[in-house]
Amino acid sequence: MPRSHVWRAVSLAAVLLAVCAVPAGAHQGNPNFRSVIRSVTPGVPGLQVQVLGFDSELELTNRTGRAVTIYGYNGEPYARLLADGTVQTNTRSPAVYLNEDRFGTTPVPVSAKPSLPPRWRTLDKTGRFVWHDHRMHWMAPGTPPKVHDTSRRTKIFDYRIPLQVGTGRGAVGGTLYWVGSPAGFPLAALVSLVVVLALAVGLVVAVRRRRGAGTTAPGQDGAPPTREAW
Repeated sequence: MPRSHVWRAVSLAAVLLAVCAVPAGAHQGNPNFRSVIRSVTPGVPGLQVQVLGFDSELELTNRTGRAVTIYGYNGEPYARLLADGTVQTNTRSPAVYLNEDRFGTTPVPVSAKPSLPPRWRTLDKTGRFVWHDHRMHWMAPGTPPKVHDTSRRTKIFDYRIPLQVGTGRGAVGGTLYWVGSPAGFPLAALVSLVVVLALAVGLVVAVRRRRGAGTTAPGQDGAPPTREAW
């Protein structure tokens, strides 16, 4: 194979690796962590909460026949799921904006004052709400100071997210763990490497097939064998 084709394959693999190896982003979670729900109170049938994306988001489903309210970082109503399945967020809650990205860098408008009465905005009527909550994940890009061995499971902290079901106050209680991977090798990097290698091999095979298809057998109209120039 011409060197130009090899370099193209290598260059493409490098670009794909750079894209795939980007640290887990706003709503993708970090596979080195696990956010684990320990309890949901009050314990009402039809109320379900689970973690999505390792440590990225929480999903709350309300089939209780009662209104469920989730509280924000200042104790203000942040979101609610009504008995009929209507899902709403309070645009005066700073959490609406801070929860847009993993590190809470989205600007909070001056109108978002948690001390003011809620201003509800309807999202849908599914009875299901998925949100990014900074109380259930590590808020810094580096490894937590508690992690002394990246290959060992380490408890980082416990967390509590207040909520209300009907008139009963309670919370989602959980624990964040560092889980890492064997010898501290990042799982995300391993998956990315496998994907990149598979794509690079596929590219090399495609180039070889195209070269073969572009060859004219000798003796046809007296023309010598030709090859595509790309």
